[in-house]
Amino acid sequence: MGQSLSKLYVHMVFHIKNPLIPIHTEIKDKLYAYMGSIIKDNDSLPIMINGVPDHVHILCVMSKNIALAKLLEEVKGHSSRWIKTLDSQYRFFAWQGGNACFSISQCLKDRTIQYINNQEEHHRKVDYKEEMIQFMKEYGIEYDDRYFWRD
Repeated sequence: MGQSLSKLYVHMVFHIKNPLIPIHTEIKDKLYAYMGSIIKDNDSLPIMINGVPDHVHILCVMSKNIALAKLLEEVKGHSSRWIKTLDSQYRFFAWQGGNACFSISQCLKDRTIQYINNQEEHHRKVDYKEEMIQFMKEYGIEYDDRYFWRD
């Protein structure tokens, strides 16, 4: 094959570091748009970004020219610095060091978009920890509970 082709759907999830500094409703659309621009700047394609006050879900098509860890570093680093400029209440805002990322097949793209779009409703019934445990089980990811919830 004379060219490199790929279409890698990735569902990324990451949490705020300090529960006393949540993502307020009035800034979330601006934050998600800014994250989308960071993803685009890294030759990737944002599909859906949404979340709740304590965490964010992103579905994107990753560029074949960037590592997942680098894309996450760019999104989390730039968005954290940006949000601090919005208001003094975000002066100490930060994302947790960890994250969860899952590959999504083309046939599950629409279902994943719907899932991310319905975060507010979903989290009326399931908290973040329960959600992550469900993902770990669904994807067969082993984790040590002693370390999983630390920063």
